[in-house]
Amino acid sequence: MAANLETFSDQSWEKDVLGSGKPVLVDFWADWCQPCKALVPILEQVAAQFDGKLRVGKLNVEENAQVPYQYGITGLPTLILFKNGQVAEPRKALVSKQELVKLLTPHL
Repeated sequence: MAANLETFSDQSWEKDVLGSGKPVLVDFWADWCQPCKALVPILEQVAAQFDGKLRVGKLNVEENAQVPYQYGITGLPTLILFKNGQVAEPRKALVSKQELVKLLTPHL
């Protein structure tokens, strides 16, 4: 996993995502999900572009069942932007970098 992408878990969720002072983009993914793998370079570019303004990370739904269940994650990849501990923008499916930047910009 790229250095500029964080790894989130059920255990770190409260502190790392809900308690973050910055907006947090979370990618819900699994090893077997091909579109999830295609999304990684896009997430890395977005993390680099918004470095210091936005935290970007991934949560493996195979290893962490509690958080995906809590947010009703049923399809992968699912991206959710959290701002002040609240869901600001949910997106299911693969998105382009341009779509993602357009989605995130109003929240930063």
